[in-house]
Amino acid sequence: MSDSDSIEMQIAQVKARVSDAMTLAKSLGADGAEVAMTRQQGLSVSTRLGEVENVEFTNDGALGITVYKAGRKGSASTADLSEQALTQAITAAVNIAKYTSVDDCAGMADKALLAMSPPDLDLYHPKALSTAEAIDIAKHCEDTALSYDERINNSDGATLASFAGFKVYGNSHGQLVAYPSTRHSLSCVMIAKQGQDMQRDYAYTVNREFAAMDSAQSIGQHASKEALSRLGARKLATTKVPVMFRADIANTLFGHFIAAISGGNLYRKSSFLLDAIGQQVFPEFLTISERPHLLKALASSAFDAEGVATKDREIITDGCLATYLLTSYSARKLGLQTTGHAGGIHNWQLAMKDSGQGGDFDQMLKTLGTGLLVTELMGQGVNVVTGDYSRGAAGFWVENGEIAYPVDEITIAGKLQDMFAGIVAIGHDIDMRGSIRTGSIIVNEMQIAGS
Repeated sequence: MSDSDSIEMQIAQVKARVSDAMTLAKSLGADGAEVAMTRQQGLSVSTRLGEVENVEFTNDGALGITVYKAGRKGSASTADLSEQALTQAITAAVNIAKYTSVDDCAGMADKALLAMSPPDLDLYHPKALSTAEAIDIAKHCEDTALSYDERINNSDGATLASFAGFKVYGNSHGQLVAYPSTRHSLSCVMIAKQGQDMQRDYAYTVNREFAAMDSAQSIGQHASKEALSRLGARKLATTKVPVMFRADIANTLFGHFIAAISGGNLYRKSSFLLDAIGQQVFPEFLTISERPHLLKALASSAFDAEGVATKDREIITDGCLATYLLTSYSARKLGLQTTGHAGGIHNWQLAMKDSGQGGDFDQMLKTLGTGLLVTELMGQGVNVVTGDYSRGAAGFWVENGEIAYPVDEITIAGKLQDMFAGIVAIGHDIDMRGSIRTGSIIVNEMQIAGS
């Protein structure tokens, strides 16, 4: 039996139990119900200094059910899919609903918005991998890193993970949908030492397809290069300068933007972007597009956590905010319609409307001129209500478009409103390893607090 046959059989079995759960919920007096189950199976191995540190097999998943009755809501979950366990869980959900407050905004998504026949996005690429093979790959990655330079004399290890699973979702509107998916990753963390100076850094790769990941050798070498590049780090004097966020760090800026335009913060009036639809948030040259149906992409999904069909959407057009990110509940709170964002965003793509500034990483350094390149952020000093931004950082001082020396133990600060409006360039060095696909970002000016 092939892996695809096996996963399809598992999905069919869970679909049958989800259907049974919805029927049972109706028989117990629920006006409506939605049931979801995510199951994941896989292997994770870690090595450190040539020794196996951890081997973990995963085979878990739980069925969650939410019932609605007379404007009230109750939820329960179970990892046991037997008829008795399902009955207990659904009975518990129905009983809980008796004691919750009436909420006119609660309930399933509107039927017209659901993905009844979602497309196949080619997210399932299983890899037959033995424990010995996984250990060999992790060891090879770490060995390559350790042998890269004599100043690399310690390691926090290498980890290989390979997971396959599926999601099934159904509701009493008649929707019963599912899809399988895989996720493979390899990471390595190295420690460099020169005199009394020790620095730690890492590298990683992740993909739906195992063969599409970067090689173990390249990840090991990259981890060592990153750690070595940080040796001799200096502190900076307090100043205001342009700041470049490297591509793998730049996505965090847009994570704060996501929080600011998410329905939960909006209806609670806890965002600096209240009533901002149509307003200029970024420079005119910047666009953000959402593309949920990219084949094999890490953040692709044909439907959200409520079964709502996802679709291509423009988030930012000519720098202006085109949409909020809403679930069914937050949309009703705001008198709007859900945007299919229950559970998160789907493949954001950032671009500059014209070529203008930008270019590859080296060209971005030239555009920065003299300023700070940020390669690491620490702490959580961001207030989405006011836009205040203050985080610990490390990276490199850049002079005349060239990296001069590493820096650490500094703080960068500003207002998100000013940082977004002050973006002057987006690089072509796009990081594809997450849900936000962006190159490096240059912000015209930020406060640097140093020695």
